[in-house]
Amino acid sequence: MIFEPVRVLVVDDDPDIREMLSSTLEFAGFAVTTVPGVREALSELTREPPEVLVLDVMMPGTDGFELVQLLRGRGDRLPVLFLTARDAIEDRVRGLRIGGDDYVTKPFSVVEIAARVEALVRRSRAVAEPPKGNTILRCADLSVDLSRHVVARGAATVELSPTEYRLLTYLLENVDGVVSKAQILDRVWNYDFGGDGNVVERFVANLRRKLDALGDPLIHTIRGFGYSLRAPDQR
Repeated sequence: MIFEPVRVLVVDDDPDIREMLSSTLEFAGFAVTTVPGVREALSELTREPPEVLVLDVMMPGTDGFELVQLLRGRGDRLPVLFLTARDAIEDRVRGLRIGGDDYVTKPFSVVEIAARVEALVRRSRAVAEPPKGNTILRCADLSVDLSRHVVARGAATVELSPTEYRLLTYLLENVDGVVSKAQILDRVWNYDFGGDGNVVERFVANLRRKLDALGDPLIHTIRGFGYSLRAPDQR
């Protein structure tokens, strides 16, 4: 059986970065297309949708944030890896809030880019796999239908990015228990190279924001241990 290589779309206005990422990702076995801006990216996304989008935040005209907002607004769950400026914490937080799945700060290691793209592919494909056994996970008025990838709190549907969905399902699989940052990085991000624990904090905060807007808090920080998802009357 012949397997098609995973398609990756790289969007960056810097030609040197596009060339460097293209060479690195192609060497890692990906099929790479590069474009210099959002307008070209939209055309490419329509022509031949990739499996992962590697996206620079700061570009002339329409930036990477606006592109992801457009994609998420139309229900597109394409995994997105943001490239952000060094120490631009506000960029990282905003990127995760609007539906990004991961980020790397510039200057970056090309080896790390390839590893994170591989992790995004594994997470995305794991979400798409048919569930085994119980297809609905619940906690209080929160439910996740694994067969349809639908998240609901009461009567309201909750829109999540692929990574947010993986994080929530992992917490629900361990409802009433406690999971550490290391366990979350291993299970949700598939990091095997010492991933950044801060990304867990930011995704948990983003997930809390979406869920708490619809009811009592369900995700709790257990200081010194990790996180626990449980019903309000079990605090």
